[in-house]
Amino acid sequence: MAEKLLSVVVSVYNEEAVLEQFFRETGPVLENLKWNYELLFVNDGSRDKSLEIVKGMAERDPHVKVVSFSRNFGHEAAMIAGIDHSSGDGIVCMDADLQHPPACLEEIIEKLDQGYEVINMVRTKNESAGWFKNLSSTAFYKVINMLSDVKFESNASDFFAISRRVAEVLKKNYREKVRFLRGYVQNVGFSRTTIPYEAGARAAGESKYSIRKLIRFSVNTIVCFSNLPLKLGIYAGAMAAFLGLVVMIYTLFTRGGAPSGYATIVVLICFMFAILFVMVGIIGEYIGILFTELKDRPVYLVEETKNINHDEARGSAS
Repeated sequence: MAEKLLSVVVSVYNEEAVLEQFFRETGPVLENLKWNYELLFVNDGSRDKSLEIVKGMAERDPHVKVVSFSRNFGHEAAMIAGIDHSSGDGIVCMDADLQHPPACLEEIIEKLDQGYEVINMVRTKNESAGWFKNLSSTAFYKVINMLSDVKFESNASDFFAISRRVAEVLKKNYREKVRFLRGYVQNVGFSRTTIPYEAGARAAGESKYSIRKLIRFSVNTIVCFSNLPLKLGIYAGAMAAFLGLVVMIYTLFTRGGAPSGYATIVVLICFMFAILFVMVGIIGEYIGILFTELKDRPVYLVEETKNINHDEARGSAS
């Protein structure tokens, strides 16, 4: 029986300060696994020396493979590119900043051997993120679970593992341009389990997600997984009709006749226009997603690769 292969996909964007440390800490863990391995770095248009560093690793170690984008396409694109170019029986996606502990790889292998095809890594602690990010992450999962038919694991992260069969599904389907990969992983079904972990301290640098990017990411996720916001117009219309009925009854049965109405009219008009503009904005978000999908531009473009067997990979652009 052929030895099984684990593909470890690492998204890289301006990570020159931490890559060598990541390789020093992850390499021994991979060497001690009972599966063979490949360590696949996806350079997401880094502007520092990250590409030079990972190419140097690939020259020294044939287990290391490199996919480099023509420009920055984003973390979601980098992860799916790594899955597209992987050839393992199991694939693990993780970050290079060491907040995703390499020590968890052994337990992931055990779960894959037990037949699980989707392994969600769930954070139990992330002190380095600060109270605001922890609170916003919890709130995000509560909101998306309330709005979507798909129920997501709270505090699941971009640290996860999938089988080759699930990887093939992601390669052939789920090719949207506006993406939420960890959501797709939880949406495909198959046998799945979770592994709790404590996020380590960031080895160097800072998060690449600003508050603005996180808000944009959250909105895109909600739009991709739920059409409930589009139905808010129905609920808002019903509420406005009820309020109108209340005002009408009050007007008809109040002794003084119609209420002194300037303030009431102004409040009602502001309220109705607020609802109207919110609904226009929600519809605009959905139209924007549709427009992006209709343009059908590639999720990413690859400029160069190293140690990649293109016969086993999806291709240089997708």
